[in-house]
Amino acid sequence: MNRGHALRLLLAHEGRWLASLGLWTARRQDGAGPGVRAFGYSRPQAPLVLGFAFVCLVETVGVSFLLADYPTLHWILLVLDVYTVLMALGMHTAAVTRPHLLGPEVLRVRNGARLDAAIPLALIATVRRDLRFPNGKPPAGVLEAAVAGQTTVTVELSAPVTVVRRFLAPPEEVRTVRFHADDSRAAVTALREVAEAVREARTSEQEPEPEPAGS
Repeated sequence: MNRGHALRLLLAHEGRWLASLGLWTARRQDGAGPGVRAFGYSRPQAPLVLGFAFVCLVETVGVSFLLADYPTLHWILLVLDVYTVLMALGMHTAAVTRPHLLGPEVLRVRNGARLDAAIPLALIATVRRDLRFPNGKPPAGVLEAAVAGQTTVTVELSAPVTVVRRFLAPPEEVRTVRFHADDSRAAVTALREVAEAVREARTSEQEPEPEPAGS
């Protein structure tokens, strides 16, 4: 990956979490609409991320008082501290406003501003509730979208799908998708129903029409 492409990806990432602040203020979700079900995943990380943002805010106020007599250094650190607070809030609001999306044909597995993987429902073989605590790099062929160190849903595919598993990494093929959903039971039930309906519709389209009698 060249530097120009990496820079564009970084700027796009920054733009997504900055835009999420506006979506969160407007109480909107990216991609949600008629015929699309949204499943949140931000609940486990909310206390940690918001706690970090609060600590950064307290530090910003304290440093501002300490450096009041050094205006240049004061403004430099103030800008950096405010950006850090916004980034922490952006991490949380990106997770809130960019949920997993289940549409008529595709499941979009997301993780804040870092991941948005499209999984065709026709390729889903099995779906199950599966509490896991991944540690380290996922094995080849596995996409993990863990939140607070855990995943709760596992999807097995009948054919590989090309996704970008890690931010700024090259595309890879995966046949197993693991992600966290706050309501994993509802997510699994809905995903099974929609995936089965898609498979049945595809099967009926492929069946030959019966020949008319007497032909």
